[in-house]
Amino acid sequence: MRLVAGSKVITARYVVSLLLTLWCVAVPIFHLPAFLGKYVPVAQGLSISLILVMLLYALTLRRDAKVVKWYDILPFILALPALLIAGFNYGQIEAYEAQGILDAEGTVVALFLSVALLWASWRVTSPALPLLLLAMMLAVYFQPYLPGLLHGRGYDLGRMGYAIFVGSEGVFGIPFNIACTILIMFIIFGQLFQQAGGGEWFLNLAAGLLGKAKGGPAKAAVMASFFFGTISGSPAANTATTGAITIPMMKKTGYSPALAGAIEATASTGGQIMPPVMGSIAFIMAEWLAIPYYQVVLAAAIPATMYFIMVFTGIHFESLKSNRPPLATERVASPLRVLVQGWFYIIPIVVLIVLLLVLRIDPALAGLGSVLAMIAASFLSRDKRHWLYPRKIVDGIVNGLGRWLTVAIITSAVGMIVGSLALSGLGLKFSAFIIDITGGQLLLILLAVAAGCFVLGMGLDSIPMYITMVLLTAPALLKIGIPDIAAHLFVIYWGMTSFITPPVCIAVYVACAISGSSIWPTGANAVRLGVGFYLIPFAFVLSPALVLIGAPSEIVIATIAALIGAVSFASGLMGFGLIKLNWALRVLHIAGGAMVIMPDWTFKLIGVVLIGLSLLYQVSAVRKKKSITA
Repeated sequence: MRLVAGSKVITARYVVSLLLTLWCVAVPIFHLPAFLGKYVPVAQGLSISLILVMLLYALTLRRDAKVVKWYDILPFILALPALLIAGFNYGQIEAYEAQGILDAEGTVVALFLSVALLWASWRVTSPALPLLLLAMMLAVYFQPYLPGLLHGRGYDLGRMGYAIFVGSEGVFGIPFNIACTILIMFIIFGQLFQQAGGGEWFLNLAAGLLGKAKGGPAKAAVMASFFFGTISGSPAANTATTGAITIPMMKKTGYSPALAGAIEATASTGGQIMPPVMGSIAFIMAEWLAIPYYQVVLAAAIPATMYFIMVFTGIHFESLKSNRPPLATERVASPLRVLVQGWFYIIPIVVLIVLLLVLRIDPALAGLGSVLAMIAASFLSRDKRHWLYPRKIVDGIVNGLGRWLTVAIITSAVGMIVGSLALSGLGLKFSAFIIDITGGQLLLILLAVAAGCFVLGMGLDSIPMYITMVLLTAPALLKIGIPDIAAHLFVIYWGMTSFITPPVCIAVYVACAISGSSIWPTGANAVRLGVGFYLIPFAFVLSPALVLIGAPSEIVIATIAALIGAVSFASGLMGFGLIKLNWALRVLHIAGGAMVIMPDWTFKLIGVVLIGLSLLYQVSAVRKKKSITA
């Protein structure tokens, strides 16, 4: 097959991207599933997504390439029958639903679609995800021949094909529905925000607010990642975007490459747990738990704030301990001046928050409203380069869809796991196995689930990680009575640990590529700074008031205790408080911080006493030093 001319491919990509955007905007506005059938809009969205994969990965070849490889075209051709049936022959889908099983023709169609999605997921990510998908589907098919936990009755291709192709948990299920209607709007919003100079403004504002403090570059990096992470959908993307500026800035003021990379990786990964977007996981969680979106955001707010406080205070104590310099004065603009120059960037964010949390309208329409607000606000900039003219809007949409495409293909492909596991019950068996081996002990169950989330989350991006964890590990927590929202947040936090914990730590790898450091020292620093990912989930599971479950007084007390514990823990880890801490004082801070977070008042009081003893000693040492110098 001859290579399609580059310019024609680019033109086709622009046209297809704009058509997909218009289609995804029309779906929630006109409630198309109610008129066309629930599978039709998403099937047509998947069709356009696969066309984009072809345009980006199959037809866009190197200059020295002469032909398009057959294996990049064949999977799309194989997928066509399934997409045509789901997108244009809804009566056939209804017939399959009535029967509860696919006929021979439907089985072949579902098989072809599965092959296409495995190919597409390989193209947009790496071999790891399609291999995981294939392994899980094979485990379901060969269940009668597998030992122990994996043994089951097994299902033929007709039943498996139905679960994948027709069932509500399959490739056209909740995750891909959300990708087509909600996530696409937020990714386009983030891209246009960048096009309009919003990312640069965040960095300048963070530098202006914190650049003159000790360790100012690192603190500015954390704040910038905090801001940008609220609208970014990937730890790796956040690390690459803000890290390209913040990591060199930190290195110039004396930070080692390993520490600079670790600071950016931990801050960027934290953006995935920060409301209102939470790396787009919040929308899927709301649908999965069948609760309003704003409840997810509010429940996630306190734990996410705790995490960033731990990262920030950890950097603060490290800066005091190492006597880190601030940014050079000429590189720090007045925060008031930066705010005045770019105040209009706040408009689309306020619009988004008001639409989502105050008016509580459909998230897809809220995303569209924030996009329109961003376009209008850009013309308030004094720099005409940041004005979002139609050409820049189109470029932003096309570039945004390049990122969205990964999310779309992954959410659809992961539907194969969801459908297969829902059919086989393997997820419930895995959770029952966890409960059995731990003897039903709460702490042991939490540790087992945490370990499972860490291992299973390796190499996966945020959304597939969350879906996999919810299917395989969260049922164990739900079975012992842990509230739904706490159980889901627990697996998210521990799944996120794989982004910063060696050996498979995607955010750290990206940071190392920028900083020039090696993986292990950067990862070790990231684990130390990002300890909140490991500690905070236990805190809100043991004390549900941290996720707003309980009386207002309980929530206030738990929040204050958690903040005290977070600062104390960070101080102990970094080895600095009012003075440089010896090993005994560090133990007092770490143990006291952990106990203060516990729900039992006895532990809280013991924790306060331990922290108090350390502080009394430090105050005494400071006074003694002052009297000597005087």
